[in-house]
Amino acid sequence: MTQVVTLSAPNAQDCVALAEIELCGELMIAASGTCEDRLSPDRIDEVLNVTAALAERPPTIPRQCTHGG
Repeated sequence: MTQVVTLSAPNAQDCVALAEIELCGELMIAASGTCEDRLSPDRIDEVLNVTAALAERPPTIPRQCTHGG
């Protein structure tokens, strides 16, 4: 007897998870190509393709603090 595996259509959570994985990959690629210890917030925005229109809206998630050391 042959078993058939059916693949369901991706749901919204799958699509969000895949998008997050892709963005993390883009950040890792950018970080591997820099000589600095960390990516600057401006470089992160550039890599994630954050536009000026989004920057004008009030932030919904606070940015990470810069830590010395």
